[in-house]
Amino acid sequence: MLATTFVLLPLVARGQTQDPSPGGLAAAIALDPTTYAPAVAFYVSARMDWSSSQPLFRNGFLEANPVFTISGRPMDVALSYGAGNRRILNDAFVTLELSAMNNLIDRVSVLALSERFPQHRTLIRRLGLVERITVASLTSYELSAAHLQQWRTNRDLVRQLGY
Repeated sequence: MLATTFVLLPLVARGQTQDPSPGGLAAAIALDPTTYAPAVAFYVSARMDWSSSQPLFRNGFLEANPVFTISGRPMDVALSYGAGNRRILNDAFVTLELSAMNNLIDRVSVLALSERFPQHRTLIRRLGLVERITVASLTSYELSAAHLQQWRTNRDLVRQLGY
């Protein structure tokens, strides 16, 4: 998380804008890496997990995650590879939407607080930046950690079984 903060901080700081217009806010949100980092982290880790599960499914293993089963129940037959990929992509877009909403709320709050307390504009902008980086980092970790662990487990099991 600390590494992510140091990578994102300079990129986000460059993307800071004072333009309160809807177009200015939209551009700031679109250019802010904290908007899309959680969706990218989720998508990459979920795809690694899903792809590494395929050899196991072909050899009779069942899917434990009910989101990726035909019946919607755990320990059942997995969705097709394409259907799983579509589900992952859809979930990544939902994550992107939620992240963009968080960043919109943050930026509108920063603008409102900066107008209310003009003597503290720099502090307010920096706190907003810290909030966006913290939320993006924690969300990225929360959404990707289990998938990365499952990917490692799948990879090791596939190697062990020789699939």
